[in-house]
Amino acid sequence: MVVDDHPMWRDAVARDLAEAGHEVVATAGDGRTAVRVAAAARPQVAIVDLQLPDISGVEVTRQLVAADPPVRVLVLSASGEQQDVLEAVKAGATGYLLKSAAREEFLDAVARAGQGDAVFTPGLAGLVLGEYRRLAAAPRRDDDAPRLTERETEVLRLVAKGLTYKQIAQRLVLSHRTVQNHVQNTLGKLQLHNRVELVRYAIEKGLDRDDER
Repeated sequence: MVVDDHPMWRDAVARDLAEAGHEVVATAGDGRTAVRVAAAARPQVAIVDLQLPDISGVEVTRQLVAADPPVRVLVLSASGEQQDVLEAVKAGATGYLLKSAAREEFLDAVARAGQGDAVFTPGLAGLVLGEYRRLAAAPRRDDDAPRLTERETEVLRLVAKGLTYKQIAQRLVLSHRTVQNHVQNTLGKLQLHNRVELVRYAIEKGLDRDDER
């Protein structure tokens, strides 16, 4: 689903997606329409602009991620401001891409977001990682922390380092589907909703600082 209040831009994005083999199940020019239409169209991924005429793209993201089933949101915005990026990520966005991105970069980001990968325009990933580290410094009770298997912990460590599912599969000599299953099992055990939250959890545990390469 494509959500943008500029008809020409919205149509161009939808056309690029369709030409790349993606099925565009809906488009919307404002936030409330997007949330309503998504409930019926049930998109797997929503491309959402932050600047919408009614409610913000951040609020749209929050509602789509909280839907049943949840929608993976890739924010496509002209803004690279720190506050905009962090608010979108905190709302549950799977990724954040600037509108200045090349067509191939955009299509790759959509495909990766559909797989659950966290995707950010170069330069923004470090910003998000830094915020996670800041949040991870806050006290957190771990009295009832769930136990992960050795393999789940291994996969989580590589997720924290920013590897894609494909890269993790190659590193551990597993199938892409097996890696996805491990991630889904881990999300369930930790009661997290998406890969973005999983990365934060892993950083809180210091798994991104493992020196193994």
